[in-house]
Amino acid sequence: MVYMRHETELPLATQKWGWKFHHIGIPVKYPIPGEKYIPHLKLFVKGFDSSPFGIEYMRFEEDAPFDELIKTVPHLAFVVPKIEEAIKDFEILNDINSPMKGCKVAMIKHDGSPVELMEFDNKIRG
Repeated sequence: MVYMRHETELPLATQKWGWKFHHIGIPVKYPIPGEKYIPHLKLFVKGFDSSPFGIEYMRFEEDAPFDELIKTVPHLAFVVPKIEEAIKDFEILNDINSPMKGCKVAMIKHDGSPVELMEFDNKIRG
């Protein structure tokens, strides 16, 4: 059975599965003033900590260990209770990794788009 959602309904991810929106990641090709570098991921980020809407810009080094889809297509990110459980029914684009202490991340593919799933050791504020 195909799930069809009414325009006034929230998506299954938030309404039924209990996932919480965290941010949208937008790949960029050129440096942005104030971007921060994450060396072990070969990735620059900007806006993650300052956008009131959860907008993050990402710039990848050419040999960054990510699927090309992640490097070129914007993604939504959700906080999930248990990442291993959340990824089990989806195509996985990269292994679970840790961009920061206390956080596990995996990227899945759904209908040709990347989706980031995040699990935190502590509860999300808000």
